[in-house]
Amino acid sequence: MIRQQKIQRLLEENFSIKHIVLENESYMHSVPENSETHFKLVLVSNDFDGVRKVARHQKVYALTNPIMEEGLHALALHLYTVEEWATHNEHVPSSPNCLGGSKHG
Repeated sequence: MIRQQKIQRLLEENFSIKHIVLENESYMHSVPENSETHFKLVLVSNDFDGVRKVARHQKVYALTNPIMEEGLHALALHLYTVEEWATHNEHVPSSPNCLGGSKHG
């Protein structure tokens, strides 16, 4: 839970958040039990108004880079403005199943 808390805190300190879900999806991958290596982030903020999707991702990755260097393997980003979130009916696609490591085949 330590990485998850670090990520959440960084986001809360740097964005005006309207909605956030940070889900640990490590259990879906070939990693030891209780790992914190794979996360899915849903972040809704008006800070993204007028900001290209690539630039949104770059901002989040720049903030989380130190955590990535500590062993965070994947961070799936779903970043929306409040308006975009409403047009998606507040729905995020499911993450695909892992096909790597021992889960392959």
